[in-house]
Amino acid sequence: MLDVGRNFMRVIVLISVILFSCSLKKKNKTYTNCKDYFECISKNDIKLEDPISGEWRFYNKEDSQTLDKYKKRNPQKADISETKIYLQPIGAFSVDEQKVLELNREYLQIFFQIPTIILDSFSDALIPDSAKRKRQDGIEQLNTQFIIQNILKGKIPENGYALMAITEKDLYPSSDWNFVFGQASYADRVGVSSLYRLGNKPLNNFNLCLRRILNISSHEIGHMFSISHCILAKCVMNGANNLYETDQSPNRLCSECQKKIFWNIGYDNIARLNQLTAFFKANNLNEDFTLAEKDLKSIQ
Repeated sequence: MLDVGRNFMRVIVLISVILFSCSLKKKNKTYTNCKDYFECISKNDIKLEDPISGEWRFYNKEDSQTLDKYKKRNPQKADISETKIYLQPIGAFSVDEQKVLELNREYLQIFFQIPTIILDSFSDALIPDSAKRKRQDGIEQLNTQFIIQNILKGKIPENGYALMAITEKDLYPSSDWNFVFGQASYADRVGVSSLYRLGNKPLNNFNLCLRRILNISSHEIGHMFSISHCILAKCVMNGANNLYETDQSPNRLCSECQKKIFWNIGYDNIARLNQLTAFFKANNLNEDFTLAEKDLKSIQ
């Protein structure tokens, strides 16, 4: 009877060790397998609703770009050990606008996991009068085509992947347009965006301006990485006709678009997600923090 009791206890102990070991393995799972990671966060993708009149997808019928289709475009790949993203300020920025620029730089560095550098600002006085105009209310606008073709094109610094100019002035692309928030040449991997309409001028809604420039900058540079507009889920790569649509898109890549940028750059998915979550929390971007935190919980 004593031997039976001892054998029974050995079985109980063995079962306990096995259960503890399995629990520990599950707890310490790091999701280094990319497929596992993307499958986990895909549960948080939000399906797009049917577009209505006025929205980008209502007027623009675009094909979905899967990872396989992305690879077939043969996009230029970034070297994570050498590649950099550059930001070129144009104009005179207020203290708050300078803070937005620095936070945008920090965010893009986290978003793409590539060192992001702000170049020395230069005065918009260097832009000729032929590339400027004044609205009826006297507000000066800068021409995006001049900036792209004469200031940015072919001027990406050594080891640069993309060059994004940011100005505090309003922008227009041609005489028949009232304004644009920005414009880019994706083939040349250069573009320009404006803070002017993102939080009013002077800037009186800091967080709104910050959230919008993060969205616009990551979206435009995403295009420079050959990522098309996303029609698979709510995503920072969704097309937008106006600021309302921009505000509806999250500062989050859907799982399919994350696969593309990961395939191109090859960063640590979990480190990136932790950094994004911390950034959103530190800067009171509550909606984006909630989405990032939900992704974190999905991989734990």
